[in-house]
Amino acid sequence: MNQAAFPKLLSSQIAFDIALTIRDGFDKHYRLFRQSSQQAREYFERGDWKVAQQAARERIGFYDKRVQECVHLLEDEYAPEDLSDEVWRECKLHFIGLLSGHKQPELAETFFNSVCCNILHRSYFHNEFIFVRPVVSTEYIETEEPAPTYRMYYPGTDGLRFTLRRIVTNFQLNARFANLDRDVEQVESRLRQLFGGETLEPNHQIQVLSSLFFRNKGAYIVGKGINGAREYPFVVPILHNRHGQLVLDTVLFEQEQIIILFSFTRAYFQVDMEVPSAYVQFLRTLLPRKPRSEIYTILGLQKQGKTLFYRDYLQHLKHSSDQFDVAPGIRGLVMLVFALPSFPYVFKVIKDFFPPPKETTRALVKEKYLLVKHHDRVGRMADTLEYSNVAFPRARMKEELLDEIRKYAPSLLEEDGDKIVIKHLYIERRMVPLNIWLTNAEQQGDDARLEHGVLEYGNAIKELVAANIFPGDMLYKNFGVTRHKRVVFYDYDEIEYITDCVFRDIPEARTEEEEMSAEPWYHVGKHDVFPEQFGRFLLGNAKIRKYFMQHHADLLTREFWQRRKERIEAGIVEDVFPYPQHIRFSYQGTPAITPAAHVAPTLLETSENE
Repeated sequence: MNQAAFPKLLSSQIAFDIALTIRDGFDKHYRLFRQSSQQAREYFERGDWKVAQQAARERIGFYDKRVQECVHLLEDEYAPEDLSDEVWRECKLHFIGLLSGHKQPELAETFFNSVCCNILHRSYFHNEFIFVRPVVSTEYIETEEPAPTYRMYYPGTDGLRFTLRRIVTNFQLNARFANLDRDVEQVESRLRQLFGGETLEPNHQIQVLSSLFFRNKGAYIVGKGINGAREYPFVVPILHNRHGQLVLDTVLFEQEQIIILFSFTRAYFQVDMEVPSAYVQFLRTLLPRKPRSEIYTILGLQKQGKTLFYRDYLQHLKHSSDQFDVAPGIRGLVMLVFALPSFPYVFKVIKDFFPPPKETTRALVKEKYLLVKHHDRVGRMADTLEYSNVAFPRARMKEELLDEIRKYAPSLLEEDGDKIVIKHLYIERRMVPLNIWLTNAEQQGDDARLEHGVLEYGNAIKELVAANIFPGDMLYKNFGVTRHKRVVFYDYDEIEYITDCVFRDIPEARTEEEEMSAEPWYHVGKHDVFPEQFGRFLLGNAKIRKYFMQHHADLLTREFWQRRKERIEAGIVEDVFPYPQHIRFSYQGTPAITPAAHVAPTLLETSENE
């Protein structure tokens, strides 16, 4: 910051008190955030899955609650006339001083911005009041705890098997392993194949993050092997077997497997971190093409992820010249979707009105998106970033797009000179709509690709069902295909909990008139679902029908859905694995691993993240 911008004397006691209140508000938030992550370990040790899921959902709301607490405290304490421009400028400078030696300065700066923006209207506060760019460096922040950010092990000295056993036991989980020696031997076998018999260099080591990553029913050891100039990321999932004992389930080492584990389509991890920036830096060596914004988000620090994403977006906007336009694909009845071709995301705006047969409201649609934000997305629902009052340069908006917004969402549009302000929108990762994917596969005569799309579509639905989610509108246009060819659901305005649905068979017609009727002759309740009708809307194409009936015919039966509903109501939390079944140690006939010398990419050669 320019030295001239600093006042000679920070004389406002009000400014210091506000800065201290905001700093203390953030510290309270992060203390509770860490407590939640520590409790996740206890829930895992006990196998208390329902409580763990509830705690993970509640943690997502911690940030907004603490921000509102801080805002109300300041509004009760100070009159608006006390909060002059000079007070806010000094407040920011005092806050910077209060972050000296702080372990989470980047998160505290974002918290400061949230409080400031909640108190001051966007047309009033200036960039000099908030942290437009980070001011306090996160480089080389040292932890004060006994355990550093990561531990280093030396298999060349201690032997690989002993080292792996020590890695596991150092976490001191309060639960018994079924057979740790057997599991360690299997991990060792996989890693020896991965390393491919390379000559050990003097720097040969294994680095492992000091905290486990908890999510759903798994705990994950995250680390990397280093040998010379090569690095080998790996993740070891720890699960409970059916007897409640712990097992090392497999080793993830392929880049695609690790990328999918840390995907934007999954629930946030719970990780106890004193210095989150150090965890982000370590993970970036495993996932070098994943932006910092996504890494913060997957660690449960979604507000920091939003902040960094928006900074990345503004940077991209500054260096690009293409125009925003309506996104390709079938127009939705609820959302108006547009995109910037050079930016791998889409912007979604809720329309002001919805034509039949849609019966919903903007408030209900927002509730559905909030439900997804707090729910376990099991790798099959895209995460969304929600923003208010987003400004776009008018010159970059195609006139056809502006006409569509004026027509369908005028209440959300504000035209302010050379800027277009959209009062509320969602941002999602851009994917290829499944209907376009399937059409292209058929036109190209690529039956394998067509079958893969249908297989993944059914798998996506079944995994959503396991998470107690009924998609509602199951048309292909509401699903997308990621870069890793995974099918993901992204249209949430009609989703319901499986447990709220009533699955029925269509009654037999009693008369010829009933059989020929275009309208149902039987009563249909608000939550009634008739699975046998799905085929009428989904299976008009002969090839698609062939593959669907081959892999997912059970989706057309009431029995499938009812059975899953009953399991959920019985309190059973289903297993949904974020990696292929065939690589699990318990899977018979696990294929051998190709030696690293032939297939293991360096960190700079990894594929795009999902």
